[in-house]
Amino acid sequence: DGDTGTNMSMTIMSAAREVGALSNPTMKELAKAISSGSLRGARGNSGVILSQILGGIAKVFISKGNEADAKSFVEGFAGGVESAYKAVVKPMEGTILTVCREASEHLSAVYDDSFNIEDCLKAYLEEGYRSLDRTPEILPVLKQAGVVDAGAKGLLTVVEGMLAGLNGQL
Repeated sequence: DGDTGTNMSMTIMSAAREVGALSNPTMKELAKAISSGSLRGARGNSGVILSQILGGIAKVFISKGNEADAKSFVEGFAGGVESAYKAVVKPMEGTILTVCREASEHLSAVYDDSFNIEDCLKAYLEEGYRSLDRTPEILPVLKQAGVVDAGAKGLLTVVEGMLAGLNGQL
């Protein structure tokens, strides 16, 4: 979807610019930059929802100071779901909202104290892609077009980027 991809790209690039302007940031500073940058750069529905998800995640990290552990990601993704649903006047299932919620719920359900951040991101992506595949069954317009929700696919691409960055692949 052209508009969705463009809007999400503009949103994430705005966050990246704010992060790039920091020199040797703390986790708290990094989270604030991601939150404010994505919100300032949010374009269209998908960009606004993505900024709210990132803002919800960032809020958890900001509250924890400079700690970044696996449990923070579990709580952060849950916070992202809450923020995203609050930001939408009429939430529609079968979209990025469904995928972020189902992936977060799955992560919360399977999480245990042995998880590291990589385990969390992989569990989130695992369910996120299963949920993405179900979007056409939930939203008839997607089924009719023979596609999955573009915003949800964009969100999972962002989380894949988190995992790649964590593993030094960026």
